[in-house]
Amino acid sequence: MNPMFLFGIILGVILLAGIRIVFEYKRALKFRFGKYVKTLQPGFRWIIPLVETIQVVDIRVITINIVSQEVMTEDNVPCSIDGVVFFRIDDPEKAVLEVEEYDFAITQLSQAALRDVCGKVELDTILSKREEMGKNIKSIVETETHHWGIEIIDVKIKDIQLPENMKRMMANQAEAERSRRARIILAEAEDQAAAKLLEAGLQIDKSPSAIKLRLYQTLSNIAAEKNSTILFPFPEEVLPRPPKKTDLS
Repeated sequence: MNPMFLFGIILGVILLAGIRIVFEYKRALKFRFGKYVKTLQPGFRWIIPLVETIQVVDIRVITINIVSQEVMTEDNVPCSIDGVVFFRIDDPEKAVLEVEEYDFAITQLSQAALRDVCGKVELDTILSKREEMGKNIKSIVETETHHWGIEIIDVKIKDIQLPENMKRMMANQAEAERSRRARIILAEAEDQAAAKLLEAGLQIDKSPSAIKLRLYQTLSNIAAEKNSTILFPFPEEVLPRPPKKTDLS
């Protein structure tokens, strides 16, 4: 075999073996004999086979779940809380060189921060202020990840699991609160109705004609059923009437 032909084949294999394509949403860290050289930008890139290697880092927003954590709140209520962390790599060099498996490290930090934050507040605060709890966890985690070239975008608390007896107690509390509101509304309605009836009675007492009209309206409503007989033991003229005002002029 022609040595030049063999050399050409080997050279072609080396050239092809060193071809790398870096996507727009990734960055590639190039190492030469294990030493960091530079970060490769997106596009067509070539490295020296067997001499240089690359490690690709995704710079998009990454989501990591915080597995359910058993937490004892400040008011001694046990509960299971899980969440989710959104982060992005700002400095690929630090993310690779400063920490081993940054995603695992962020997960462990988030779990510890969740237990720490939720263990210092009462259950009612966790249930009603999830956004605030998430911000507190975020501030704790990003204090560490800032040195790794990683930006924590947000931390959300997804679910809170309570013991069954606590769920029943909260349901009873909510039912009692609704019953209290219903009774207050009913009492306010009765008070307003009594005030309106008193006002209407005073208005009717001012005019004998109004009393007659009201009496006839009541009789009309009763007669609409057509199943009753109405008896008057005395004429309506004997009903009490307010005294007439005399003109002294």
